[in-house]
Amino acid sequence: MEEVKTPKRPLLYYLLIVMVVMMLLNMFVFPRMLSPQVEEADYGQFLKMAKEGKLTEVQVTDTEIVFSDNSEPKKYYTTGRMEDPFLVDRLEQAGIATYGAPIVEEMSPFLSILLSWVLPLLIFALLGRFLMNSVMKKMGGAGGLGGGNVMSFGKSNAKVYVQSTDGIRFSDVAGEDEAKELLTEIVDYLHNPGRYAEIGASIPKGALLVGPPGTGKTLLAKAVAGEANVPFFSISGSEFVEMFVGMGAAKVRDLFKQANEKAPCIVFIDEIDTIGKKRDTAANIGGNDEREQTLNQLLTEMDGFDARKGVIILAATNRPDSLDPALLRPGRFDRRIPVELPDLAGREAILKVHAKKVKIGDKVNFAAIAKMAAGASGAELANMVNEAALRAVRAGRKYVTQSDLEESVEVVIAGYQKKNAILSDHEKMVVAYHEIGHALVAALQSHSAPVTKITIVPRTSGALGYTMQVEQDDHNLMSKEELENKIATYTGGRVAEDLIFHSITTGAANDIEQATKLARAMVTRFGMSEEFGMVALETMSNQYLGGDASLACSPETATEIDRKVVALVKEQYEKAEGLLRSHMKELNSLAQYLYQYETITGDEFMDVLNTEVNESGQEQTE
Repeated sequence: MEEVKTPKRPLLYYLLIVMVVMMLLNMFVFPRMLSPQVEEADYGQFLKMAKEGKLTEVQVTDTEIVFSDNSEPKKYYTTGRMEDPFLVDRLEQAGIATYGAPIVEEMSPFLSILLSWVLPLLIFALLGRFLMNSVMKKMGGAGGLGGGNVMSFGKSNAKVYVQSTDGIRFSDVAGEDEAKELLTEIVDYLHNPGRYAEIGASIPKGALLVGPPGTGKTLLAKAVAGEANVPFFSISGSEFVEMFVGMGAAKVRDLFKQANEKAPCIVFIDEIDTIGKKRDTAANIGGNDEREQTLNQLLTEMDGFDARKGVIILAATNRPDSLDPALLRPGRFDRRIPVELPDLAGREAILKVHAKKVKIGDKVNFAAIAKMAAGASGAELANMVNEAALRAVRAGRKYVTQSDLEESVEVVIAGYQKKNAILSDHEKMVVAYHEIGHALVAALQSHSAPVTKITIVPRTSGALGYTMQVEQDDHNLMSKEELENKIATYTGGRVAEDLIFHSITTGAANDIEQATKLARAMVTRFGMSEEFGMVALETMSNQYLGGDASLACSPETATEIDRKVVALVKEQYEKAEGLLRSHMKELNSLAQYLYQYETITGDEFMDVLNTEVNESGQEQTE
């Protein structure tokens, strides 16, 4: 049953209620609180109290008589004026000589207006301001325009970490030795500026950290501030972009003003491509874009401040190709620091850094996990360690084991196991042959990465099974033969299905996509086609965000590229088909073995394969 939520009333509704309450208080409550209480009495009671000498003050008017007694606290009474010719004599006998002056003093007009109107309006205004600030905080913070607070136009809203920066040091950042080495010079300048001034050298005004998401760009910036032990201003590029034109530029001015006041310090602008995109005059004819104004102000401020004060500008982006050239020229962002995906040694170091936060078993081999996690970023590696710790808790263990880490790698790469996904026997057999087709083609080729695991357990990513290959060392260059073998491995699953079942399924969709992408890259970007040779027919953009490819050729050439790609994939398909046809016995035995156990390791796969190969060799000898 869906929960029915009471609709929220607008703020004006509550303000009107407060206004009505204040008016009622002003009409009925405040007058009673601020004026003395006067009780009604009859004329006989007045005469009796006068005779007994209990009266202290009497005020006689044309219509009424107001009098007070001698009790504590003093009480006031009022009665109607009667035609009594002896009234003056009675009052004189009671010892009250003067009786014409008022005994209940009225409030001054100024005080009456102050308490009746000014005070309620002031309370109403303060209450409205409080409610407005509460709403603004819920909408994203009342400290700046980004949160919608109209009283703080132009505030930079930067987070300031003074001195500590959460205790982050270079020792907390692993796998980025080159980047740390380049940033160490900035730290040294902030510690010893005299060394550089003596020789006449000036430190770069700004350093731009570029690299894929999750590689630790923000962490490196905080580590620089932590090592230098200086204030650290952190702000995202999106926080400069505002609805009102000119507010982004005002925030830039305020940020640099604060930085100059706290110099030496470090200013870090994350995702600077938000405000630093290339200016396109054609798109802004007749107007001035808010982003462009903000960028112009940033360029002006970076030119205007003196780097000798020790104000260092750090920025991070994963789209450096989209930045305006004026932002990258010397004198602004002088230094470009790549923060790339970690290599094998870097991945192992990152795993060890994050493993310090959890309890790890004695027999854990981080080198093996680092090999399995090829291509993973620092953030993904941290997630793998955390997933392993969660798996250990679910299993009731007090520490993380090797199997926990291995499974966490698969979780990050392929998703969790789908325990409710039940395949029919036929589908399970088809998937088994498909995955063994991949693995067998890879194993029968000399330039392919070793197979480490094969499974037909469905995953949440949609994969019904997968074959994991792990390179023994970092592989930075790939030959034409290696790429062709990789395409052949991609086609091995479809080939196995066709050979055994004489039918094909949708299970090869991802294989087809990967094989086509690789074959096209060989033709258009790697120059591995005899027809085209060393000619760039395709351009890449956003290399750190997966890469967007666009053809840079004529339609006729594009048609020839398509034909070449189809021919290349078909050639490797035929090669894979030849390999599997000549090893049908091994294909059947391995598929049956995988069908039975569902998940096998690379060693188990090679043991079965070698056994079948040896038996086949003995039969041929006999």
